[in-house]
Amino acid sequence: MAGVPQVDEVDVVVVGGGQAGLAAGYFLRRAGLRFVVLDAEDHPGGAWQHGWDSLHLFSPAAHSPLPGWWMPAQEGEEYPSADHVVSYLTRYEERYELPVHRPVRVLAVRDAGERLAVETGTGQVWHARHVISATGTWGSPYLPLRPGHEEYAGEQLHTVDYRSPEPFRGRSVVVVGGGNSAAQILAEVSRVADTLWVAREEPRFMPDDVDGRVLFDVATRRDAARRAGRETEGVTGLGDIVMVPPVREARERGVLHARPMFDRLTVEGVAWADGSGHTCDAVIWCTGFRPTLQHLAPLGLTREDGMPRTEGTRSLDEPRLHLLGYGDWTGFASATLIGAGRSAKGAVATIVDQPIER
Repeated sequence: MAGVPQVDEVDVVVVGGGQAGLAAGYFLRRAGLRFVVLDAEDHPGGAWQHGWDSLHLFSPAAHSPLPGWWMPAQEGEEYPSADHVVSYLTRYEERYELPVHRPVRVLAVRDAGERLAVETGTGQVWHARHVISATGTWGSPYLPLRPGHEEYAGEQLHTVDYRSPEPFRGRSVVVVGGGNSAAQILAEVSRVADTLWVAREEPRFMPDDVDGRVLFDVATRRDAARRAGRETEGVTGLGDIVMVPPVREARERGVLHARPMFDRLTVEGVAWADGSGHTCDAVIWCTGFRPTLQHLAPLGLTREDGMPRTEGTRSLDEPRLHLLGYGDWTGFASATLIGAGRSAKGAVATIVDQPIER
């Protein structure tokens, strides 16, 4: 009958086909469960296909695997490029014959009694015993609104909009943010433009010999300590910014000096409470992201510190739901390639060992 949505039943629906979704698919395949991966993207590769042109991993390929297959090295590169990661994720999907459907946008996940109903933009509805939400954060950029935001006559863009420094050649640019994205974008834009770096807090740089290998080892030790009832400082004790080669080079040029965050925007630029100001043609907001969770709104999940309450990856409000790959609150280092695999393994083990009875 025309207008009646197609309904299909599976054991698990995975929402999102990036690194976390594919890692979940690997373990679901091994467990012999019937599942689908619904991905809103047109092509494989997750958020890696949308990063700026020079984006690279913090870790060598050998330290950035998804479960089952190590990432091949990239010739001539110690730290693989985003394009190399996209190629790896594409081949990974093919290697394990994961049932990825794209482009399929999930509009809502609802309680349908014995199962969860996953409604899509194609009109198809999937009924599943469990749902793994692995939509990441790239789709929800955070842009803090400062006074004068609408008054400013220059260009404003977020990390998600930035591709290369060339459009800013010969211009005056303010880069906002105290993390890795801000430092890396500042490093290359400062080569072609007059730049000013501003941040809420003084940026903290990691030692030059620290990269993703060290960060993951530290995070692993902290997770083990927590499970044993001990608290350790973790990766935040090392700093916030990894000194990848372009950032080290920018340090040598003397551009890694940040001013305190401005108080407002003006027509011509930015200004501070002491009356000082700075004229600029563009502001690049490297101010981070929030989890993309709009599709879970019908479940009415309660939140703690702004995030849905979970035990590990499992929702405390809806135990048939797992949240995977959003950061440490759903599994330590779970937003990284290697960390996504560890969190996915635990989530699928819970699904297999503790089925929900309604």
